[in-house]
Amino acid sequence: MKDCVFCSVISKETPAHLVFEDETTVAFLDRSPVFLGHTLVVPKHHTKLLWELGDEELANLTKKVKVVSLAIQESLECDGVFVANNNNVSQSVPHVHFHVIPRSFGDGLKGFFWPRRRYGLGEAVSYALLISRGIDEIANA
Repeated sequence: MKDCVFCSVISKETPAHLVFEDETTVAFLDRSPVFLGHTLVVPKHHTKLLWELGDEELANLTKKVKVVSLAIQESLECDGVFVANNNNVSQSVPHVHFHVIPRSFGDGLKGFFWPRRRYGLGEAVSYALLISRGIDEIANA
């Protein structure tokens, strides 16, 4: 895609600090990391949303996320990683990508990046039922 910064990185038009590349996937350091070593794992084929990927393409991509996650944890000697994917809302680049962020106990990052809530009386049951029905519809389509 012409105006996609990730496609520009993939085509080598925009410089990036690559940590991995094969025929289907590229991984590079985020320009504005949450913590140093924060890496983006991106399919080379331009796709905006996670659910637009084919099953095989998604399986391949998540295998690469696993490898990058393990490599970050071991090579940076951090305690773990936070893996995130954002779709549509707050997706700064409209190209599927996973964030792999190194984490250490006491690093100051508390949970997710947004305020947490609690379910009201009966709300959890209602939400679980709605999502379960949605899964059934997708699985039976």
